[in-house]
Amino acid sequence: MAASPDVARTGSLPRVVAASLIGTTVEWYDYFLYGSAAALVFGHVFFPKADPLTGTLLSFLTYAIGFAARPLGALVFGHFGDRIGRKKLLVLSLLLMGGATTLIGCLPTYDQAGVAAPVMLTGLRLVQGFALGGEWGGAVLLVSEHGDPKRRGFWASWPQGGAPAGNLLAAGVLSLMTAVQSDAAFLDWGWRVPFLLSAVLVAVGLWIRLAVDESPLFKAALAAAERRTVKETPPLLAVLRDSWRDVLVAMGARMAENISYYVMTTFVLAYAVGHAHLPKQTALNAVLIGSAVQFALIPLFGALSDRIGRKPVYLVGAVGVGVWAFVFFRMVDTADFTSLVTAITVGLVFHSMMYAPQAAFFSELFATRTRYSGASIGAQFSSVAAGAPAPLIATALLKDYGSATPIAVYVAIAAVITVFAVLCGRETRGADLAGPDAGPGVDSVKAATAA
Repeated sequence: MAASPDVARTGSLPRVVAASLIGTTVEWYDYFLYGSAAALVFGHVFFPKADPLTGTLLSFLTYAIGFAARPLGALVFGHFGDRIGRKKLLVLSLLLMGGATTLIGCLPTYDQAGVAAPVMLTGLRLVQGFALGGEWGGAVLLVSEHGDPKRRGFWASWPQGGAPAGNLLAAGVLSLMTAVQSDAAFLDWGWRVPFLLSAVLVAVGLWIRLAVDESPLFKAALAAAERRTVKETPPLLAVLRDSWRDVLVAMGARMAENISYYVMTTFVLAYAVGHAHLPKQTALNAVLIGSAVQFALIPLFGALSDRIGRKPVYLVGAVGVGVWAFVFFRMVDTADFTSLVTAITVGLVFHSMMYAPQAAFFSELFATRTRYSGASIGAQFSSVAAGAPAPLIATALLKDYGSATPIAVYVAIAAVITVFAVLCGRETRGADLAGPDAGPGVDSVKAATAA
């Protein structure tokens, strides 16, 4: 008897998971390294003529600009990923991200090149955003389309672990550099080392990612499309025509997840150092601990979503992060290391409850030939309104009000939006991604059972 499709798909699953996890870890290392440096370094190196808080605001502005390129990356990578395959586009995104990050480590400072320095920094940030806009969708789809419906939440959550792993790696390298160097040496040249290390990490990521096979579901869908005589609608137009409601659900679901994460891992560095007057290394170590806990929890919450559904896990996370935001800043204000670690770790636990099921949830919303486009558009277009301005808005609110309470309100509003969006969405647990119409309102597993 021939193996079932699900069994065949799971044969190489651990290798696919490893490749996706390592690749996303490298990409998120590059991306979070920029965010951490924006909070701790770039205000001094690229905007030295501004006062400290304004310098941080300007460096976060270049950080936010990178998000503007993410929707473009989602459109371009999504289109070609649905046309020619997931693997090729994932290799390209890794090369673009790693190249841009390495070049940031080679940039002249403002004192050396004047205004050209922040202009070049901004340009490379745009390349980073473009690459990341295409990375996420391809990585989670490659795993989702190799796995079986019963454990998809667990397996698809592993690429999500690349975010805390990348943040862990970025914060760890920066923490090490600040520990072994004086502040003057770190601002002079030490901050460049983590960026230059990206070249080594990209080489490792490429070596592993190139060894992975293309998604079998995509191969089957492509072969079926080639047999049809009717010309296919471009993926972007098809997903906006057939699945626009699901795109809106995905965008809304991202609001609390995205905003809370960047407030509690990126903005908190600037807040803890500048407002609570904690040392840089102390703030970085707190993020390190929180990221390590989150990395361990993501697969567990992914597995939980396989048992009770994507929506219940996601909703608890959204409500939790909205409430915790008010406790979060009070704990940071104590300037106590244990309180800081607790604040960040608990915040990331709630974030994990949204982030872990997100990969499977978004993948199950769309059909195979539009899945890369749909998942990427839903995830990345929302990032322009969510993650992009989050540190910027938080910094501006702190500057205007001198208090973190308005920032907590900002996170809580995002949580309300996410709760509403997830409640409006359908439960996707158990959907069969092999169905040609899986996604736009059709649960092929239930349909087959009913038949």
